[in-house]
Amino acid sequence: MIVLKSPREIERMRVPCRIVAEILGLLRESVKPGVTTLELEELAIRETKKHKAVPAFKGYAGYPYALCCSPNDRVIHGMPNATPLKEGDILSIDFGVLYDEFYGDSAITLPVGAISDTARALMTATEESLYCGIEQAVAGGRLYDISSAVQRHVEARGYSIVRDFVGHGIGKQLHEDPQVPNYGVAGRGISLKPGMVLAIEPMVNCGTYAVKVLQDGWTAVTADGSLSAHFEHTVAVTEHGPEILTRLA
Repeated sequence: MIVLKSPREIERMRVPCRIVAEILGLLRESVKPGVTTLELEELAIRETKKHKAVPAFKGYAGYPYALCCSPNDRVIHGMPNATPLKEGDILSIDFGVLYDEFYGDSAITLPVGAISDTARALMTATEESLYCGIEQAVAGGRLYDISSAVQRHVEARGYSIVRDFVGHGIGKQLHEDPQVPNYGVAGRGISLKPGMVLAIEPMVNCGTYAVKVLQDGWTAVTADGSLSAHFEHTVAVTEHGPEILTRLA
């Protein structure tokens, strides 16, 4: 069931979404060679407590951390650990909070020091594809207009879209209907209506779109060992167009 949010509820969602955006901004400044993802985890938890919010992922379906930290060939759901980040790595960070009954959710992929042209081009194409999808999150459009826009942008640049994981509705639950694939045929899917709030999140690989999940039951990696990038925003569909709730500016 798709839950439409009232204008008042969307206003309430702005707060957890802003908290997520602010904490991701702090994490962005902290990512550098030698830092561990466990240190980033500790920073995220401290800052979440300052805001009197709750980490959305910690304990969700048994996941033990507040952050998902996925370097290099890790696609999604990578667990923080004590291994220092290295110059040339790229790191995807997915983070969410619960505040005043509502969730916010966002993800970024960051360079660790100086990175290769290949890695930077992948990150750029992935972030661009997110905004291509967001542009299609308009009342009266169709859900797969978002999906198709993401896929077209990514595949035109020679990359592949992960198909095993998708975006989702969000509100009083972290994952709500509808699922938001990052691939599909424009003009299909449910009609988009004001009050829908969607977490749009392309995951893009340099190689094949195939992934596999490691023995920890969470960490998804590219099947061919190629680099992967991930960007996400929480977006409200309004009568005046899409509104990105997890963007600071």
